[in-house]
Amino acid sequence: MSKLYFRYGAMNCGKSTNLLQVAFNYEERGMKAIIIKPKTDTKGGEKIVSRLGVTRQVDLCLGSEENIFKSVEDYIKENGDIHCILADEVQFFKAKQVDELFKIAVILDVPVICYGLRTDFQMQGFEGSERLLLLAHSLEELKTICKCGKKAIVNGRKINGKFVFEGEQVAIDMEDNVEYESLCAECYFKFKAMSEEMR
Repeated sequence: MSKLYFRYGAMNCGKSTNLLQVAFNYEERGMKAIIIKPKTDTKGGEKIVSRLGVTRQVDLCLGSEENIFKSVEDYIKENGDIHCILADEVQFFKAKQVDELFKIAVILDVPVICYGLRTDFQMQGFEGSERLLLLAHSLEELKTICKCGKKAIVNGRKINGKFVFEGEQVAIDMEDNVEYESLCAECYFKFKAMSEEMR
């Protein structure tokens, strides 16, 4: 039986870069890896965009109501066997879609390696990530650092260069003057206190 993997980390920890490297490794050995992502992630359109400047076309870009298990089954019927599924920005998938990824690993016997955030800019869980933390056979943290040098574990949201701590859960990086910065917990609370003082 294949496994469902969840590789998570704060922004800028190299999730997309790692995904692209894994795809390259499979293909270098003559194996077929497909890349999927949720349509919610509009950054790059139907491409994976790494901060290193590497991009790659996505094989399946899926809406929140689409059945991933059926979509993958249809893909295999049309294109032949696959050896791995690599899923980017999995925090945006619905819980039922994560269940479908789990079913792909178990029933179709295809490894599924998921990459995404654990929490949003308010330290709240994403639906897809919460389900993955419960179901994944393997959990792996991809690490990065805060500007202060400590390990970053949370994501700060900036609008027009200033940290904000209220708003909708989903706002895509580099759209509408939104950007994210990976922070250690100490810096997160420091910037939050400063934001509250400025009100």
